[in-house]
Amino acid sequence: MWRRLSLRARIFLILSALLLTTLGGGLVTMWHTEAMDHLFTSLVDQNVASLQAAQELESALLIQRGLTTYFFLDGNPDWLKQLEQYHQSFLKGLAKARKGAHTEAMGELLGQIEVQYPTYVAARGEVIRLYQAGDKQAGVALHPQVRRQFSELLSLCQRLSLMQEYAISRARTEARARARFINATTLVAIPGVALLGALLAYILLKQILGPIRQLALAAAPETPGPDEVKALSHRVYRLMENVDEAQSQLTRSQEHLIQSGKWALVGKLAAGVAHSIRNPLTSVKMRLFSMERTLKLTPTQREDLEVISEEIRHIDTIVRNFLEFSRPPKLKVQRLSPSDVVDMALQLMRPRLESYGVAVQVERTMKLPEIQADPEQLKEVLVNLLVNACEAMPAGGFITIKEEEGVAPEVGRVVIIRVSDNGPGIPPNIQDQVFQPFFSTKEEGTGLGLAIASRIVEDHGGWIDLTSREGAGTTFSLTLPFGEHQAWVPSSS
Repeated sequence: MWRRLSLRARIFLILSALLLTTLGGGLVTMWHTEAMDHLFTSLVDQNVASLQAAQELESALLIQRGLTTYFFLDGNPDWLKQLEQYHQSFLKGLAKARKGAHTEAMGELLGQIEVQYPTYVAARGEVIRLYQAGDKQAGVALHPQVRRQFSELLSLCQRLSLMQEYAISRARTEARARARFINATTLVAIPGVALLGALLAYILLKQILGPIRQLALAAAPETPGPDEVKALSHRVYRLMENVDEAQSQLTRSQEHLIQSGKWALVGKLAAGVAHSIRNPLTSVKMRLFSMERTLKLTPTQREDLEVISEEIRHIDTIVRNFLEFSRPPKLKVQRLSPSDVVDMALQLMRPRLESYGVAVQVERTMKLPEIQADPEQLKEVLVNLLVNACEAMPAGGFITIKEEEGVAPEVGRVVIIRVSDNGPGIPPNIQDQVFQPFFSTKEEGTGLGLAIASRIVEDHGGWIDLTSREGAGTTFSLTLPFGEHQAWVPSSS
């Protein structure tokens, strides 16, 4: 039965037993203390006071007899005055004994004393009167009666004293019996508590602390420390952090594999498109250029020809994007400051920014430190982000480019370029898709611009983060590591 119980149930049962034993011992101690207090109160307030009163009665009675004898011997009236004082003392003691009579037997005994004492006093007074009158012979004749009454009274007082002594002895015996019971209970409880404590200590050491120490030693054998629980807790937290990091890396790897599959598919498609469309398209463009120069066209015809040329250029752009996405150029890295690339992109984009009515502010305390990067491809990333921001704000707006340095847990020192606009923002339900190939919210978009930008940044060992709220604008954050921590992913040609 014990082996079937869980560890939690065992500890709970032992702790419950210890708690009940402790509570039981406390209750018994309280009961014993209360009982002893009641017993001592009873002894002091009743039995001891009653015993004292009974002894006072006996003493007063004996003194009265002695004083009477002294008077019979010398006839001195001072003995009679003292006799009256002890007579009053006897009456007071009798009243005190009556108040302390807590049993029926004591009450009956006191009743007999109260009845016989006046008779004794009256007989003794008659003898004294005869002696005072000079009739000693008559007084001597009454002595046997007075002595008999005195003996009976003295016997009653002695019985009252014995009765009080018996009550005190009985109370003492009861107290001793209770004390022996408490001692016996304690002697039984102490081994039980010790056994339960030892069992609890065994369970804690063998089934809890022992395995915890083994885990702590296995987790950190070099420095487990005196506190195995704390060391194991720190190790578990580190493992959880490692698991979270591994999960993040696994998610990125899965996304990279998915995109790699798409890129491979696009590569095959782009190769076919390049061979099947681009050459005829180039020929068409040349023929249109020749026709535009040699033919005399009406304004309407010239407008139609320009529309056709523009659409052909659009098709050529789509084909070029396919080719660039499927067969990205290799990185041509050099030491440069990303701030210079930002300036080049803004110089290139100035006409388009002015045509859209978009103002740009660069927040830069000083130029960013140099890193290993391909300036042309980074410029393509920034141009793509600026074009998207302009197209998101056709009625004009504001773009902020913020440059800063930082430290990333995985790669160390990094430079960060944040491109923010105050446009309408990106809906939350499509934010996870904007970097996927062929996803676009534009009617004429190819859905490859952000995918190419993300791949270029990843080839530099960095990443792009998106932050956007509808109606509050969008921020793209480019994070690029320093050269000593970069790991480029070679692009297949």
